[in-house]
Amino acid sequence: MKTQKRAYLYAISAVLLWSTAASAFKLTLRYTVVLPLLLYSSLVSLIVFFAALLFQGKFILLRSCTRQDILISMSTGFLNPFLYYVVLFKAYSMLPAQQAMTLNYTWPVMLVILSIPLLRQKITVRSFGAIILSFCGVIVIGTQGNITSLRFSSPTGVLLATGSSVIWSFFWIFNIRDNRDEIVKLFLGFLFGTVFIVVFSQLASGIKLPCFPSVFGMIYIGLFEMGITFILWLKALKLSDTTARVGNLVYLSPFLSLFFIHIVVGETIAITTFIGLVMIMSGIVLQQKAN
Repeated sequence: MKTQKRAYLYAISAVLLWSTAASAFKLTLRYTVVLPLLLYSSLVSLIVFFAALLFQGKFILLRSCTRQDILISMSTGFLNPFLYYVVLFKAYSMLPAQQAMTLNYTWPVMLVILSIPLLRQKITVRSFGAIILSFCGVIVIGTQGNITSLRFSSPTGVLLATGSSVIWSFFWIFNIRDNRDEIVKLFLGFLFGTVFIVVFSQLASGIKLPCFPSVFGMIYIGLFEMGITFILWLKALKLSDTTARVGNLVYLSPFLSLFFIHIVVGETIAITTFIGLVMIMSGIVLQQKAN
């Protein structure tokens, strides 16, 4: 098989798996709460990244990590998986999966906004218009079409789902400044992130064994939302002739997610969700073309 075809295969596999994540979140949260879900899913992911280090012969790279590298991994681990998934899972517990998923996909817009002060990037008029378009999509989804009243169905849930995209953007900015091997960064980030989760869980309510129905969801999320899927995506980027050739496939994910949410979770997809998603994704595409 040609290299580019293999890249597409890895990328499509990753996109399909990520597209099932929202459904897995919502279904698993029927049987458990946020912290146990995050704790055990993160442990599964940590095992995946540890195995990847051993399989790829990269475990020795851990020896070259400096004190600064450790501090960076502690910071990124605090952002993801700890803070990001605490906020995101809480949003899913408060909102329909279709709303939480769609609002979370505003992270490319948040990334552009945060890049202005943090990376000192300039924003064009076209980029500003694209951001406004995406945020109009957020309002359409959050108000379920009642734009004039600006009454959100769950203000806290909308704030959390949108806020998770801000946290992910911070994580992304810190991550792109770190030139270490990607698998090493993922392993150390999840190692420290899991420590934060353990400590927070113990302080909040104590660590408890998961109930049986939630175990399958925790394993699935740990494997295919946080773990193996990242490795597949990194492999796709490495094999592809250009990042854009596989990167554009990500735009399929939220629309596929709506399909799975309808089929698996049983939610009726509101027309306002679809319209808002189209507005958000259109804004993201326009933003990328403006650069």
